[in-house]
Amino acid sequence: MRKPLIAGNWKMNGSLELLETMKQALTSAQVSSSVEVAIIPPFTLLMSAGRTLSDSAIRLGAQTLHPEPSGAFTGEVSASMLTECGVSHVLAGHSERRTLFGEDDQAVLARVTAALDAGMTPILCVGETLEEREADRVETVVLGQVKTVIDALSASQRSRLVIAYEPVWAIGTGRTATPEQAQQVHAMIRSWLSDKDPALGEGMRLLYGGSMKADNAAELLSQPDIDGGLIGGASLKPDDFIAICHAAG
Repeated sequence: MRKPLIAGNWKMNGSLELLETMKQALTSAQVSSSVEVAIIPPFTLLMSAGRTLSDSAIRLGAQTLHPEPSGAFTGEVSASMLTECGVSHVLAGHSERRTLFGEDDQAVLARVTAALDAGMTPILCVGETLEEREADRVETVVLGQVKTVIDALSASQRSRLVIAYEPVWAIGTGRTATPEQAQQVHAMIRSWLSDKDPALGEGMRLLYGGSMKADNAAELLSQPDIDGGLIGGASLKPDDFIAICHAAG
C-alpha cells in the first residue's frame, strides 16, 4: 500500500507568520496518520521551519539544491546545509527550474543523486509543456525525463524516489487537466516503471502537481495511480491545504 504524500511547495512566497499558522492549523486539524504531509518553504525559512516542525509529524522539504557538496557557488545551497536544517525531502527538476533556470535532465539527475547521497527523499518533477502536448509528445517528453534518472540509479536508490507529474500547461494558466488526463499520464509512468521492475512500479509514489485544489483534490486522489499531490498556490492557504490533506486520507 502506497502512503499518500501531500507536499506544499510555497515557491518564492511565505513568511514566519504563515509557517507558525500552518503548523498550528495542521496540528489542530488532526490529519490522518495514513497521510504523509510536507511543507516546502523558501530557503530563508528552512532553519526556522526545522525548529517549528521538529515536534510534529510534518515533514520539511526544500525547493532545490546544488549537486556539489561545497565550493564557490554563490547563491546556492548544498545537501548538507539542507539536512542541517532538518530537511527530509527536496524537489528536483521542478518545471520552473527547468524552464526559468535552464536545468536539463542531466542537471536534474545530479541533484537527485546528491539528495539521495545525503539521505533525503528526492521528489523528481516531470511534465510536458502545452506545445509538447499539442504535438503528441507527452510520452516522449515525460518518459524521457523519468528514464534519464531511473536508468542512472541503483535499485535501492530508485526505491527512495518520489515522482511528481506536472503538466506545465496546467500550472498557473487557468487551464486544468481533467482527472482522466492526469490518471492517463500517471498510469503511463507506472507502466514504464513496472516494465523496468514490477516492485518499483508497484511501490513508487506518483504525485500530481497540476493545480490541485481543495475542490478537485478528492476526484484526483481517487484515481488509482495518483498517490498524492505537489501543491502550489493552495499550500499557502491553511484551510485549503488541510482540505487536500483530508481528501488524501
